[in-house]
Amino acid sequence: MKEYDVVVIGGGPGGYVAAIRASKLGCSVALVEADYLGGTCLNRGCIPSKTLLRHAELIEQIRKASSWGIETGVLHFSWEKMISRKNQVIKRLRTGITSLLKAGKIDVYEGIGILNQDRTVTISNEELTKIKAKNVVLATGSVPVIPSIQGIEEVAPFTSDTIFGIEQIPKSIAIVGGGVIGVEFACIFSSLNVDVTIVEMADRLVPTEDPQASALLEKLLKKEKVRILTNSRVEAFQSTSEGKTVVVQMPNGHIENISSEQILIAIGRKPNISAIADLDLQMNGPFVWVNQRMETSLQNVYAVGDLIGGWQLAHVASAEGLVAASNAAGQVEEINYKVVPRCVYTIPEIASVGLSEHEAQKQGYSVKVESYPLMALGKALAMDEREGFIKIIADQKYGEILGVVMVGSHVTEMISEASAFMYLEGTVEELGKMIHPHPTISEGLYEAAAAWLGQGIHK
Repeated sequence: MKEYDVVVIGGGPGGYVAAIRASKLGCSVALVEADYLGGTCLNRGCIPSKTLLRHAELIEQIRKASSWGIETGVLHFSWEKMISRKNQVIKRLRTGITSLLKAGKIDVYEGIGILNQDRTVTISNEELTKIKAKNVVLATGSVPVIPSIQGIEEVAPFTSDTIFGIEQIPKSIAIVGGGVIGVEFACIFSSLNVDVTIVEMADRLVPTEDPQASALLEKLLKKEKVRILTNSRVEAFQSTSEGKTVVVQMPNGHIENISSEQILIAIGRKPNISAIADLDLQMNGPFVWVNQRMETSLQNVYAVGDLIGGWQLAHVASAEGLVAASNAAGQVEEINYKVVPRCVYTIPEIASVGLSEHEAQKQGYSVKVESYPLMALGKALAMDEREGFIKIIADQKYGEILGVVMVGSHVTEMISEASAFMYLEGTVEELGKMIHPHPTISEGLYEAAAAWLGQGIHK
């Protein structure tokens, strides 16, 4: 039986990153992956959705162009070519990961990995293979939640894992779930002239994000003719000769039947515990419990990513993977969740970091909030991207930046500046004195800081 210093089960953004870090720290490493390298993020999540969202963004710009004096012909869509481009992007990134693993002399095993109590790993593929590990990093990710609702099998809904396999652009789609995944797909399909309906149980879209950001996103989605049903519950699904129906209980208690060619379930994800089903690991609800070093209750076994809950984000999984690998290699490192940027790739985008106003108040801070509208920025007007704002949440006593919310074009590329200020414990005063380039969208962060200080020129 071959033995390794570190065996990583799962080749997603938490797993392959952990494998490479452990290799660079001098460990012999094996990586076990049941599907494609890159995990959900690369193959069925972040990358394919952002590729299609880039298409949606371009379509929206083409539609705006006529008011700028740029005329085009009739706009045509080729779903086949869009999916082909998406696949090319994925293939290139997969190839890159393969090259990195090869360069690190990491043995890659294809198959389903099962961790045993003695830290051996059984790999099921064409034949059973068994390897031994001194340390194990569990990075098996998550799978979509499928609700137990009457008739769901009859309508054969898509999930966020399967939607990219849809063969053609549907005339209509009902999206069950108005969280991050649901609203991103709403932007993709609405840009393709699909009739989109979102059904969300909460009182607003993306309920984990800033209420002002949610309200603006809802307004703009409605402008794109997306129908949004909040405070609404799916009671049943029906399949008839005329198509598929979603039975929805509306806020007033009335029942409405929504006909749709396709249905997408996007109500969240649950941890994939297939690799540890036979182990008595300490759990944190449905997730695997870990400490700040990413250690589980079983000695020399670590866990990262969606398997442990918390921030179910690819970049967080990678950060956790680095910490787990470092500790498995004999170092001492702890995860720091203080500054975790969150991004929603809608049109416009939403990006945030740190505490919300409510969270900051709950923690006892004396909070002052200042927002700056994008429509006051020359670059936003020049780009015709005036919808949005930049909000700073800070402590009045010391000017410590507690949180930042951005809504607008490409703000997911800008949130790292706010993150860096917070990570380095920068203050609003320091931000308000830092020269920003003009004209840019990023100067809105400076303008918000200056306004917070009562020194704003343009507000």
